[in-house]
Amino acid sequence: MTLPLNKYALMDPYILVSAVNMALRDEYSSLDDLCKAFEIDEKDLCKKLKKAGFKYNQEQNQFK
Repeated sequence: MTLPLNKYALMDPYILVSAVNMALRDEYSSLDDLCKAFEIDEKDLCKKLKKAGFKYNQEQNQFK
């Protein structure tokens, strides 16, 4: 089951980070690829997750 990441703005940030990290691990080689696939504004996504204490680590391709 794929979560509707295109509705990320409405999602709880802790569920969102889990869904994003799972998609990055299983399907997308970069945050840029994921954002393009779901038509997500990368800066907005990062800003939402940063408010919850998460930052994207490009080397590990995940939010921590």
